[in-house]
Formats: sequence, structure tokens, C-alpha cells
Amino acid sequence: MRSLLTDLLLQQLGSQQQGTLNKRLYDSIRLVILDGAITPGSRLPSSRDLAQELALSRNTVLAAYEQLLAEGYIETRSGSGTFVTRHLPDGKIMRPTPHDESGQPPVALSQALSRRGARLLGYAGASARQWGAFMPGIPDIASFPHSLWRRLQTRLMRHSRPEQLTYTAAGGCPELLSALVDYLRIARSVACSPEQILITEGTHQAIDLLTKMLCDPGDMAWIEDPCYWGMRNVLTINGLRVEPIPVDDQGMNPPELENGRPSPRLICVTPSHQYPLGAVMSLSRRQRLVTLAQQHNCWIVEDDYDSEFRFSGNPIPALQGLSAQAPVIYIGTFSKTLYPGLRVSYMVLPLSLARGLRSAHAELYRGGHWLTQMTLSQFIRDGHYAAHIRRMRLLYARRRMKLSALIEQRLGPEYQGDNSNAGLHMLLTLPADVDDVLLSAKIMRRGVMVKALSSYYLRPSVRRGLLLGYACVDDEEMERAFAVIVDCLRESGARGGA
Repeated sequence: MRSLLTDLLLQQLGSQQQGTLNKRLYDSIRLVILDGAITPGSRLPSSRDLAQELALSRNTVLAAYEQLLAEGYIETRSGSGTFVTRHLPDGKIMRPTPHDESGQPPVALSQALSRRGARLLGYAGASARQWGAFMPGIPDIASFPHSLWRRLQTRLMRHSRPEQLTYTAAGGCPELLSALVDYLRIARSVACSPEQILITEGTHQAIDLLTKMLCDPGDMAWIEDPCYWGMRNVLTINGLRVEPIPVDDQGMNPPELENGRPSPRLICVTPSHQYPLGAVMSLSRRQRLVTLAQQHNCWIVEDDYDSEFRFSGNPIPALQGLSAQAPVIYIGTFSKTLYPGLRVSYMVLPLSLARGLRSAHAELYRGGHWLTQMTLSQFIRDGHYAAHIRRMRLLYARRRMKLSALIEQRLGPEYQGDNSNAGLHMLLTLPADVDDVLLSAKIMRRGVMVKALSSYYLRPSVRRGLLLGYACVDDEEMERAFAVIVDCLRESGARGGA
């Protein structure tokens, strides 16, 4: 049985006609790495095994490996094997590009980008497609009440004033800030005043502002392991050292700060629905985390990205409301409840930070989007937002049950990855001998979008799986797309159900 890596390399070799065989193999492996089909830290087959699978001489494979090793794409570990390096060479992050019309090759990327920029692109994870089965984190945009939204927006636009169409340094539209205070108090047990809320264009912008204003380059941030890649990339590009903290069925398990262990400046968590594993942080862990932050002058960044979609049991209160003096910065978003292109998120800041971060946001990004924010505030005040959440909760619960049944029937209960009964994605657990990165690449080549669980880890991955977003997938498409996953799994040699 050929491995998925072998299939990828055979495709690359078949498309290349020039150069020696070991140069073509070197180029093929390099392109597979740069395309992200093999993530940093992944183990490669031994030269003997790869030569056998590709029907090449071992010397050909050794020559390709030696060139990749010399250029910093791979590394060898005594007694463990050959691995893709965790930090790709600066500037070597794109496919070779063709000559321009003048016949001259383009400027080398290493000359065009800073070292920081090259590093960011080397780890970029945003997909070109952001819709369809099984893209995680995407709501059913088609079910959004677009006509109602347009009517509200049109009415407001008729009565707009010039001062509402320029920049603002107020942290956001006052009507939206007020509406959020009432909503958060009832729905999330978050206690705040309008002055504490800052509207941002997405969670990434919120994290970027926090790292710039609360941290210096070289400061440490604790992140969950596994965690959302966008969080760690924003922290890293701003010069922070990220330390992955293991997650279990009670959420992040913060270590003791003793024996000279440095304390973090930020502690980034998803306590209500850990991303991507789905755990809810226990009360004892929450209390311990708040105490640790208070004692060591840390800020807890609570990313509450999809807590509205819990399909059984009581809502999970936000960590921010645990204590009046808790050093917690609460981040919420409308990307999951309404639609991502709205680009509206918000932070609830401690009063000591609110004025300074509002000023910094206005300085760095400029506030605006009055019409969008005013429409959203009216949408909330008139009860449309709560009604939309209720409708979507029912729809997503049904789709989650459908996907869970498909996993059970087509693969077996051992493939069920989580029982959180919440959120917009499910975790499909894979056998330990299945490479989820290579499997996801194969599935995506057949038009189905999945994310490999191991790519969300910074430490050597202890779990293999696929993240399957079901929220924007109707029943017919779900069955078709899941059949692709089953076929690819069988081709990889995994055993499952009927």
C-alpha cells in the first residue's frame, strides 16, 4: 500500500520533465513542503522506504535528502529519523515563479520581504476557499436574513449625518456599545459598561492590538496546545515567545510558576469551547488561572468565539464574570453568529486599559463603519439577533447529529472525536498510523476542505484527526463530501466501518 506522501511525490515527478532524477525528486519534496502538504515538524520516510515506494534507487533519494538538509528544509534526529524543519529557510516559502515578459526572473522573495514577513508566510494557514464542506468555523451564510438587514441599513443610511461617515475614536458606534452591554450581561454573564467595549475588525486585529500595547518583543505568551493557528501567528509576528500549554478534558492545564520559571505576559484561552478539541475549562482551572494571573501580573485573553452554539445543557458563563477584579480581556465576534465578512468583533477591557487601548486603536487602525455597526445595533435591539441565534442553533444541532451519524455508520464509533455537542465543527479521530496532514491534502485535491488536527499543535502531536466544519453544509452535500473522506481513508489503508 503506497503512502499518501508517495502519491503526492509521484504526481510532482510526473509533472516535471527536466533535470536529473535526484534534482526532480528534490524539487518535488521541496514543493510538497512549501505547499503545506507536509507541515513543519512532520516525519519523513527513511531513504530506504521512500526509494522502495517510488521505485527509485536509494542513492537518488539520499542525494535529494542531502540537498534538502543542506538548504535547511529537513533535519535528522539521531535515533528518530528525518523531519521537516520547524522553521523553514527565510525567503524559501513559495513555488518557483516563471519569468516575466522581459524574460528576466522575478526578484527573489528573500530580497522582497523582511525576515519577519518571510517567516509569517512560511506558516500562513488561511485557505483560498472559505466556504463549503467541511470548512471549519464557517456559519451558514445562506441562512442569514439578508433582506431584513438591507431594509434596516437602507433606512439608517437615509438619516445619516456627515459626522457619522468619518473616523471615530470612540471605540465604536455608541448604540452598538450599549446594545452589547445588555446582550453580554444576559447571554454571557459578562459585567461591563459601554466605556469598556472596543469594536475591532475581527479577532486578529484585537490580538494584534493587545500584543502591541501590552507586550514587548521577547515577552512570553501561553497558548493552548493545540490552538487556533491564527492566534499563535499574530503573537509570533509581533515578537512574542509562545509557550504551548497542554490541553486535556478540563481545558488548559497551567503549570506552577516556581523554581525560576518565567511568567507569561498573556495567557490566551478558549475556556467555553476549547479550539479545536472542544473541552470546557473546569471551574477549578478557571479559578487557578485567575489567581495565577493576579499574582504574576499577567493578562488573560478569553477568546469566546462560538459560545452561542451549545446544543445541550446550560450555557457556560464567561471567565470574565468569575471575579470583578479578574485581569481578563474578553473577546467576542459576530463572524460565527452572523457571517465572517461582516468583520465585527469586540473586546471587553478592564477599565484600567480601556481608554488607552481605544486611543491606540484609533491611532493604528482608524475607527469607522458607522452604518454597519448602527445596523447591527438595531438588529440586536429589535430582537432579530436573538431570533437568528435560536434558528441557527436548531439548524446546526441537526447538522451535527447528521455528521455524527455518518461517522458512526460509515467508519465506526472509534472515529468519533469529541462529545462537546457544541460549536460549528466536529473532530474525526484517526488511527495513530494515519498521517492526517497527508490525508487532508489528498481529500482537498478531491474538492473537500478539511483541516489536519496535528497542524494545530506546537509540540509533537499526540493526536491525529480531521476537523470537519458542518455548519454551512446541507444534508446532500454532507453525504457526498463525507463519502470522499471515507474513500481516501480506505485508500490510505485505515480500517473502518462499512
